[in-house]
Amino acid sequence: MSTLAPRPESAAAPHPLDPLSAAELAVAVKVLKDDVRVTEDVRFWGVALDEHHARTARTGDARRARAVVICPSAHLGYEVDLELGAEPRTTAWRELDVRSPGCSSEEARQAAAACRADPRFREALALRGIHDVSLVMVDPESIGGFEPPGHPGRRLTWGSVWHRESEDDNGYARPVQGVVPIIDMESMEVLYIEDHGVVPLSGESGVFSAGSVRERAGLRPLEVVQPEGPSFTVTGQRVDWQGWSVRVGFSHREGLVLHDLSFDAGGRGPREVIRRASVNEMYVPYFDTASTQYRKNFFDWGEYGAGPLTNSLALGCDCLGVIHYFDAAVLGGDGVPRVIPNAVCMHEEDDGILWKHHDGRTGRTEVRRSRRLIISTFATVANYDYGFYWSLYQDGSVMLEIKMTGILSATGVTEDEETPYARRVAPNVAVTNHQHFFAVRLDMAVDGTANRLVEVTAEHESDPALDPYGNAARTVLRPVLSEAEGGRSTDPSRALHWRVESTEARNRMGEPTAYRVHVENTAVLPVRPDSVCARRAPFVAKQLWATEYDPARRFVAGEYPNQAEPGADGVHRWQEEDRALDGTELVLWATVGSHHFPRPEEWPVMPVARARLRLEPDGFFDRNPALDVPAPVSCHPPATAPDPDSGHCCAG
Repeated sequence: MSTLAPRPESAAAPHPLDPLSAAELAVAVKVLKDDVRVTEDVRFWGVALDEHHARTARTGDARRARAVVICPSAHLGYEVDLELGAEPRTTAWRELDVRSPGCSSEEARQAAAACRADPRFREALALRGIHDVSLVMVDPESIGGFEPPGHPGRRLTWGSVWHRESEDDNGYARPVQGVVPIIDMESMEVLYIEDHGVVPLSGESGVFSAGSVRERAGLRPLEVVQPEGPSFTVTGQRVDWQGWSVRVGFSHREGLVLHDLSFDAGGRGPREVIRRASVNEMYVPYFDTASTQYRKNFFDWGEYGAGPLTNSLALGCDCLGVIHYFDAAVLGGDGVPRVIPNAVCMHEEDDGILWKHHDGRTGRTEVRRSRRLIISTFATVANYDYGFYWSLYQDGSVMLEIKMTGILSATGVTEDEETPYARRVAPNVAVTNHQHFFAVRLDMAVDGTANRLVEVTAEHESDPALDPYGNAARTVLRPVLSEAEGGRSTDPSRALHWRVESTEARNRMGEPTAYRVHVENTAVLPVRPDSVCARRAPFVAKQLWATEYDPARRFVAGEYPNQAEPGADGVHRWQEEDRALDGTELVLWATVGSHHFPRPEEWPVMPVARARLRLEPDGFFDRNPALDVPAPVSCHPPATAPDPDSGHCCAG
């Protein structure tokens, strides 16, 4: 059973960090369209809250925002600062290379329609027995560092092509191999069609909708019931739960954003932990020389944007329990704001044992069950679906779990074709090896913003005189004191992890208060250093980067990765300034990675694969902060006779 938590009444004025509303987006569009620099055929790639200003603003102050505007007929793009007060106005205009902004869903639909109307495209499809172009899907893809010669300065995409046998068919199960349209995204002109030869289409259905497959029997209801309601309280975008306080935000580029995470242990007052947390970028490279695969390498957030791709979540399907939803407003490429109902889901979930001990001498058992608060969202990027689940725990821990599902991006193959870089999953269908990299931005604030990063490893004692038995191992702490050494790599063989320490606060043992950072899932690019993907996304070479906070440096791969010079901007460049990181406002850029070896069991739709990032208090508290969690009401273990020696039966 799933039910809705009651929605609180919204405040009259938004908190400075609240997401922009549909009304504010509409005001921004009107102000921009009224400016003489904006052409009649204007398009938009998002309007974002100025979060740096919002950090110090007060409720009721005029809100500030930044817009990205595309004027195709003038071959110009602009980045525009706005003030959305009683008299809204623009405050600064910066000219952009028109190729820089990402692609909106509205532009993608226009480009697909242009392909279907092109006689050369129709001719290429007819050679493959496809005559009803209304059933053909075209996904405009980032040109991804493979700009064709002869078209300098043009805003380009290439189209991946798919065929449906009916409107309800799963087109992603039938790749049209060899047909690649090259499209000018300003003029919506199909420049030319690449045709690499006819490959037979798969004759196997990829439909998996309800009713298309005989359902298994015996699955009985599993209900999540909270008769007294949830344990969280919601005030506008602020959430309070079990000592935690957090603000739920949302942006065009990143989608779900969490602000101002603080924890209050035992009512002694809130303490800052993280000022801002988000999935900052997603990079997906493919490793195949096939004609419809070799260009595939995408900055899904920097080239498309997570916000507009966010799903409306369904009660009882995406989330179980007593649910609170947050809506989100996004701006379409056509300048029309829309609201995504139920864009963010929040609910409580049982998480097994929190802590437990059975005293064999007294027969007494103390056990507490863990509960977590999950704030989640789902985004669909063409064929793939990604879920982002931020979990807060009663012991002060934080975890991000990324769920990858949806439909694999396939390529068409002949019956006897070798597929050294892909795996066959169906007749005439193979899926290329690829990776998913998620750059997680964490603006740390452990007991305030004066923080440092420390790398922690386990190392054997090198002095035999100090270790006569050969079993001594030290905990070695290495401070990372400047940006030049801020790019770090994991090493499970040494139990390597990182601490974010306060340079001002101490615990009762005299140690700096700290939080521990674990990047649990990682991947390394298995390609040549001179490859396009290695040059476009240098940030994936390290699992953690550390920089000093800078309001101008918002995205790990740079502000505008679309058609940018590979490696021209991004965290790897910022390191070169070598700013000090000791006692500073520290930003961590963690790279969660997943190498995807496709499996037939992932076809035609993929069971969820997971990748995780975890933070846990490490000397932040003086002792277990979850000692005060109530014992389960129904927990009455059977009494056992005390045995003063029973505790000696096993060590540990």
